[in-house]
Amino acid sequence: MSASTTTFPGRRLPAARVIFSSLGLLTGVLMLLPLSYLVLRASEADFATIWALIMRPRTGQLIVNTAALVAGVLVLSTFMALPLAWLVSRTNLKARRVVNVLVVLPLAVPGYVMAYALIGLAGNYGFLNQIFGVTLPRPQGWWGATLALSLYTFPYLYLNLRAAFSGLDASLEESARALGATPREVFLRVTLPHLLPALGAGWLVVGLYVLGDFGAVALMRYDVFSSVIYTQYSVAFDRLYASWLALMLIAIALSVVWWESRLREGAHYARTGSGSGSGPRRVRLSRGGQIAGWGFVALVVTASIGLPVAVLTFWMTRSPVGPVLPDLLQAFGQSLSVAVPSAALAAALALPMAVLAVRYPSRLSTFINRIGFVGYAVPPLAFALAFVFFSLQGAQFLYQTYALLIMVYALNFLALALGPIRSALYQSRPSVEEAARALGYSGPATFWHVTLPTIRPGVIAGMVLVFVIAMKELPIAFLLSPTGFRPLAITMFSRTSEGMLVDAAPYAAAIIAFSAVFVGFVLRHDRKAGS
Repeated sequence: MSASTTTFPGRRLPAARVIFSSLGLLTGVLMLLPLSYLVLRASEADFATIWALIMRPRTGQLIVNTAALVAGVLVLSTFMALPLAWLVSRTNLKARRVVNVLVVLPLAVPGYVMAYALIGLAGNYGFLNQIFGVTLPRPQGWWGATLALSLYTFPYLYLNLRAAFSGLDASLEESARALGATPREVFLRVTLPHLLPALGAGWLVVGLYVLGDFGAVALMRYDVFSSVIYTQYSVAFDRLYASWLALMLIAIALSVVWWESRLREGAHYARTGSGSGSGPRRVRLSRGGQIAGWGFVALVVTASIGLPVAVLTFWMTRSPVGPVLPDLLQAFGQSLSVAVPSAALAAALALPMAVLAVRYPSRLSTFINRIGFVGYAVPPLAFALAFVFFSLQGAQFLYQTYALLIMVYALNFLALALGPIRSALYQSRPSVEEAARALGYSGPATFWHVTLPTIRPGVIAGMVLVFVIAMKELPIAFLLSPTGFRPLAITMFSRTSEGMLVDAAPYAAAIIAFSAVFVGFVLRHDRKAGS
């Protein structure tokens, strides 16, 4: 038996494949075992008690509230993202590259920071009243949460739609116009159907984020599954009801993912005729169209970027920043203390899964890769609650430790690291690895000395994504934070929820400034993809 293979009854498998499969299965166990503990905790009561919990009127109201919030955010974000994507991709709007940067920048303002900005804008002591003498009612409830989350999430939908507009074969629209279709009919019957995959992908990302959001809905005092799960566990100490709410939220999120995948099955959007397609032809806007286009851009950018920057600047001028700098640096350091190892661990867990998917495709590798996306599909608070029950029942030494928080971060954001690494493997040449094996390298040695250096940019990209997201993560940190752990997100949220807007401002500003790294990474990757 050679060094690069392991013998099984009746067949020989590469040693590297055995190693990567074992590591991938171990990651799957880490991902799924806590969820099974959540199921066990929820099933401890008798059937009558469980039925009474599920059929509570409050449970029905939570379903209605959560559905209304998701629907509201999807509608409002689409009304913002669709015109912006069309203006940038299909018109001659001036300074389109500037517009593209401006409408992606809101990704630097997390939902809970956007909620802070909206709260700080209104009221008797708000920014508008203090500067302009205009008093607005303080946003809260459904419309406040919908507005805050829409202003943060619409760039995800915009990026999907802009790519779809750019890749759409313009000859299809020209053929429809030549057959007598009006511009409205062309859009509804030709353009819009070809945008459905991008809309579906964007809606999935936005919908899953809204289902799992905790910060914005808590600040806006709007009861949905995520906020009530935290309340039932941490305040009311009703862990049985919290576990069932978590399971219901997981079921809703996974059903959304399943339906989105089913809707894509069997759909074909590529041209099937002979000849090459034509690229998009830009609509020439009149002077009035240019003004209207830039007016819409200005409205969206002012609401999503100008508003939080103006409100933060106002509140930061109410008190000197110098005295809070030590606490700010300490919070930043605590955020770093979990974000850095989480990023490294996520990349380490994603590597064997990506290698399996690309170099050793099989039913097993497909199954393992799908498990890798479970953590990202499950709402964060429900995912964290599963690990709480797991640590309390099966590994008490992990409860409220940095090790558990880092592991949950890595598993929750594993999909973010998996994507870039898998893409890098698809682009690397297998012939180089084959040459190394022909020269006597074993499978693991080939991976370490040849494959890993080749895919290093993808590994770094995945680590950057996980790192930046972990730096501003809130719901998991709230539920799993060790004693004394006060990162930027928790400190800012706690002070805002207590009405201490002046004290919360420096932390919110730090989160926005750091989140700009994520936006810069997205724009840099976007420019490379478009070049």
